[in-house]
Amino acid sequence: MSIRNLDALFAPESVAVFGASLRPASVGGTVWRNLNGVFGGRLYAVNPKHPELGGVKAYADVATLPEAPDLAVICTPAPTVAPLIADLGARGTRAAIVVTAGLDKAQKQAMLDAARVNTLRILGPNCIGMLAPHLGLNASFSHIGAIPGELAFVSQSGALVTAMLDWAGSRGIGFSHFVSLGEHADIDFGDMLDFLGSDAKTRAILLYIESVEESPKFMSAARAAARNKPVIVVKAGRSAAGQAAAASHTGALAGSDAVFDAAIARAGMLRVNSLQDLFLAAETLARFRDGPSGGLIVLTNGGGAGVMAADAAAAENVPLTPLSDEILARLNAVLPPNWSHANPVDIIGDAPGQRYVDALQALSAEQSSAVLFIQAPTAIVPSTEIAQTLLPQATKAPRRVLGCWLGDGAVKEARQIFRNAGVPDFDTPEDAVRAFSFLRTYRQHQEELLQTPPARSATRAMDLPRIRAIVDGVLASGRDLLTEPEAKDLLDAAGLPVVATRVVDPDPAAAQAAAAELGYPVALKILSHTISHKSDVGGVRLNIASGAELGEACTAMLARVRELRPDADVQGFTVQRMVKLKHAHELIIGASVDRVFGPVILFGQGGTAVEVLADRALALPPLNLPLALAQIGRTRVAKLLHGYRDEPAADLDAIAQVLVSVSQLLVDLPELAELDINPLLVNHEGAVALDARVRVSAQRPAGAAHFAIQPYPQSLVESWAWQGEAITLRPIRPEDEAQHRRFLEQLDPEDIRLRVFYSRRSIEHSELARLTQIDYAREMAFIATRPLPDDGEETLGTVRAAVDPDNHTAEFGVIVRSDLKGSGLGHRLMSKMIEHLRARGTQCLVGTVLRENQGMLELAQSLGFQESANPGDPDDRGTRFVRLDLQRDA
Repeated sequence: MSIRNLDALFAPESVAVFGASLRPASVGGTVWRNLNGVFGGRLYAVNPKHPELGGVKAYADVATLPEAPDLAVICTPAPTVAPLIADLGARGTRAAIVVTAGLDKAQKQAMLDAARVNTLRILGPNCIGMLAPHLGLNASFSHIGAIPGELAFVSQSGALVTAMLDWAGSRGIGFSHFVSLGEHADIDFGDMLDFLGSDAKTRAILLYIESVEESPKFMSAARAAARNKPVIVVKAGRSAAGQAAAASHTGALAGSDAVFDAAIARAGMLRVNSLQDLFLAAETLARFRDGPSGGLIVLTNGGGAGVMAADAAAAENVPLTPLSDEILARLNAVLPPNWSHANPVDIIGDAPGQRYVDALQALSAEQSSAVLFIQAPTAIVPSTEIAQTLLPQATKAPRRVLGCWLGDGAVKEARQIFRNAGVPDFDTPEDAVRAFSFLRTYRQHQEELLQTPPARSATRAMDLPRIRAIVDGVLASGRDLLTEPEAKDLLDAAGLPVVATRVVDPDPAAAQAAAAELGYPVALKILSHTISHKSDVGGVRLNIASGAELGEACTAMLARVRELRPDADVQGFTVQRMVKLKHAHELIIGASVDRVFGPVILFGQGGTAVEVLADRALALPPLNLPLALAQIGRTRVAKLLHGYRDEPAADLDAIAQVLVSVSQLLVDLPELAELDINPLLVNHEGAVALDARVRVSAQRPAGAAHFAIQPYPQSLVESWAWQGEAITLRPIRPEDEAQHRRFLEQLDPEDIRLRVFYSRRSIEHSELARLTQIDYAREMAFIATRPLPDDGEETLGTVRAAVDPDNHTAEFGVIVRSDLKGSGLGHRLMSKMIEHLRARGTQCLVGTVLRENQGMLELAQSLGFQESANPGDPDDRGTRFVRLDLQRDA
């Protein structure tokens, strides 16, 4: 990931167009016309065939230009692109838009090799170009421009660009940036998210995606950007790709588009289905991002409009908030007797502006719900007058009102009054309700980003040597599919609850002996390396109550399998005691590996009809308990699991623990290719796996290296002898929020001021979540901890470094508990961070230190930092700047 030199692309002071011409139908001619006379910076035309273009001097090549342009737009034939990039890079240009199409693989690689030498950034090739309307910069061959605004649009489809510009322009939608990525040989979605996520001109980012190649880079940038501003995505190709050849139910259910949905949710972004919804969601999130999303109250002057809104709410699964007795009493006091007395709140067609105001004030007690205001124009009270009267109430903070003015010309001015005041406004009740549903989904994704897991519970640790022995034995035998007993043994070694199983020869007497030991009733299953789905060939019998019935079942099962699968190698039977749990549910938990996003975990309703029901939710690992519970909540079966009538609620924590254990298994077992636990039997007392199917691969498709989101870096945990006791130095984790709060609360106010430049002692949950829920791919925080007598632990000190997207510079902060200063903890923590950053190739470590913080300045000096004036403090009064060149001083 890199934002290096993107300022030259998006804010150039000089631009050169290669292939500029006056031919009306040419690409170079269109680009030149879009820039000439509009772009406020220095503009150069490059065309060796013409000394001038329309009275503007033209240059023959890179060498004859009066300066190295910040940005080059290349519209010349494919063979010329790589030599031009080499000449431009050598001259000093740092960004180029390659509009040219048709570069073959060798030409594209030559272009990238020429650019890499001088860190010249390339947009394209085969792209429309880009627009930065605030600068009057239209470096594209679109015949339509863009008006300035605060939305950034990045598209993978060039054909879509001009259509979108036309559509947005007719609706007055403006942009901070409008970018066509083309073949994204260099600059891709990850780079754009990093750049736009911190761009002050952009308040929401809109993406049109057809494919994602580097999922770790994309996910890391997306998670960072989505914490700062709304990121809304349309992705082409929603149809289920499926994996028909998969050996597991999970592989068949986890189609690529469903995995993409899971990735979008995990990153805190929002996915919508159409381009119209893209702007609908952007309008809502940009203006109403902090508004309530618990439920919706419809306030209207027309019963029909209220019914339309209610129907739309039912279709979008948006709850209409029931009106409490208190609110009903308030409304009765200000509304005519014939109002609707329910939600939707119909205040009758003759309602003047003050009636709306009174109704809104009466509804103010319901703070968790938004109010959808719908007004149909009447001849009694002009809509403009209602808008002006209602505006003070509609714009009160926090914002609670969504507007919908029905009609066109009669409500045009009223609608504009709302929009100018920043009130989200929609053309129809259906649009308004759909937009509110986007807000609810977005809020759910954002809340999941900040959910804090509890401290780790005492779940059974994984027996990795036992797991390795099972997997190595299977691969050594030339197989990739584990038998059922092997699969259950693996799950048991991984700490998951499994039902006891006996393996016997294909002999009825042997099965009867095992059943006598286990106790009846039992389940009988065929054991074969070559049969994946046993029930499809009659290889499963349940609830066998006696030895005689078991003997008959064995004989019939062998005959049936030989008839349907004469090629199958039958090793024997498995016999297990029937598990009968009262109030039990059959669930499925599985794992597979997506070709783009890597390992993925599935949860849903299980049983033999699992693929027919297709009630499932996917999630990207790593998972913790809150994320696992959120995944469970995205299924239909979750409603049953919460209990109903005389059915008790299932043990959701037990299900979540299984999901977390599967997540950890994907980290620790790179060979894991597919996993099915189906059914996982669950009731109010716990969970147990009745059947399991596992496929492994010597290609090692799982493991932390293939995760789209980097899991906890366990390898960085170490023990250190300090003052006669062993303490732990480790990366921070989300579960540390509570103990991190206690650590910060123990600091002296002066220490907080010296380290973080402010004196506030209390820290909100959202801030603590950002400190403990870090992206290990671009940030690191090490903490020093020691155990407490009650089996917990306490934090003694912490060091943090945020790395720029180029992995060039990291900025650090370090703080030790006030009563432990001078003990060597700070030096050891800083040394560990320096070692880590050197290993990951970071170039330099920097920090800003208050001049009066002599202890920190001395520590930095002892570690080899160079001290200088702070560039951000020109008077050199308050702060100093320290820098360590990590690679040079290694």
